[in-house]
Amino acid sequence: MTGNKYAKMVIDKDFKISKIDNRIYGSFIEHLGRAVYEGIYQPGHQTADADGFRMDVMELVKELQVPIVRYPGGNFVSSFYWEDSVGPVELRPKRLELAWRSLEPNEIGVNEFSRWCKAVNSEIMMAVNLGTRGVADACNLLEYCNHPGGTKYSDLRISHGVKEPHRIKTWCLGNEMDGPWQVGSKTPVEYGRIASETAKAMKLIDPSIELVSCGSSNTGMPTFPQWEATTLEHTYDYVDYVSLHQYFGNPDKDTRNFLARSVEMDHFIRTVIATCDFVKAKKRGSKDINLSFDEWNVWFHSNESDNDTMANRPWQKAPALLEDVYTFEDALLVGLMLITFLKHADRVKMACLAQLVNVIAPIMTETDGGAWKQTIFYPYLHASRYGRGIALQPVFDSSKHDTKEYTDVTDVDAVAVYNEEAEEVTIFAVNRDLQEGIPMECDIRSFAGYRILEHIVLECDDLKASNGPGQDRVVPGHSANSRVEDGTLKTVLNKASWNVIRLGKTPDAV
Repeated sequence: MTGNKYAKMVIDKDFKISKIDNRIYGSFIEHLGRAVYEGIYQPGHQTADADGFRMDVMELVKELQVPIVRYPGGNFVSSFYWEDSVGPVELRPKRLELAWRSLEPNEIGVNEFSRWCKAVNSEIMMAVNLGTRGVADACNLLEYCNHPGGTKYSDLRISHGVKEPHRIKTWCLGNEMDGPWQVGSKTPVEYGRIASETAKAMKLIDPSIELVSCGSSNTGMPTFPQWEATTLEHTYDYVDYVSLHQYFGNPDKDTRNFLARSVEMDHFIRTVIATCDFVKAKKRGSKDINLSFDEWNVWFHSNESDNDTMANRPWQKAPALLEDVYTFEDALLVGLMLITFLKHADRVKMACLAQLVNVIAPIMTETDGGAWKQTIFYPYLHASRYGRGIALQPVFDSSKHDTKEYTDVTDVDAVAVYNEEAEEVTIFAVNRDLQEGIPMECDIRSFAGYRILEHIVLECDDLKASNGPGQDRVVPGHSANSRVEDGTLKTVLNKASWNVIRLGKTPDAV
């Protein structure tokens, strides 16, 4: 270690950002590639239950403790006819799926997916089709899902063997409606109008639901952030969240620049918050529009192969699409993105890692074999498991560096979470430096009597290392670098590492 690298942090139980909404650890399953078919559902597989769901996948999802799952898309939703996905499976039609140029057999639909979510202790974030359909169809789906009975669509659900309503709380008003790739894309005014009218009607049916208005597809869209400003002028009175989507890649093989991408995500979040608050002020509103970061991940490895499949071999059932095999450096960026969400826990209330199984996912399956954990599984697991409670506002300082696209990037990024009920504090930290460990000191005098429970570290000498079936090259270990002395946590964060430092109160502490 050289003497000019450092990280310093002060955390205090009274310096709070916000209570963390557990839905920040949500995920996403779209009818895309092998996410559904051969992902969560594969009748005849050696682990399949009576419903055809892969139990090996279910166990890994339960390990991640995923609180909410966005469904059924994604781009898929913009040509989705929900009626085709319910009723007797043998009577359901096969359809050309336009977003991914695949064949959709409709073997899994709304009711089956609800049953799967219950089995993995999760809830549904349902998206409605505002690309090729509109107000009436969204209302019909809501009636089918949430109304107790005695009406056309609630009775239709009951006739399909589902007596109790699904009671889906969170609904997305379309998907990436600003994107020219989207079937039925809209101008800001067109989307604002249909979204507001849909929202008004849906809340007449079920006033308890929460609604998510479509934000920009990404920060590179030419209409960003004017899209948010224009659409929210229409939807502000009726929605609760605006969506954000962000994917990062490293095609240039510039790891230092790649690990600085979370700075861009932070700026994205701040810009959207500012835009939401501008609309609130303009409309003399009283409520904050919160953020649903309902698509986020690393995505670039599979692009060339995916384009070839869709162009030259279309209309397959469950083709292998978006099957990125993640590296160790990808896991570091996922950790940095999770830290960024926690820093904004006052406004980022939901987030969905896109996606959950096989499609740019932490969990992969072999058709005739088992399921395995990608590198990104681990920071997601640690954050979901230990990042529940109150996000603390740290006083933080670190040495810095510049990259090709970013200046004054901190060598270390970190955040702390206080679980008051368990009397635990967890510090999540990433050392971005690729050559050397960095000492970090953290003032924890506010937490008298707390000791080190464990220091989990994810590290690997090969930044491009990946996992595979029976090949776990990137797995967490434990570090002995951390100690507490006179109210100060002292540690060394090894080069290029994801760190989870857990502190707990000693039984005899006063």
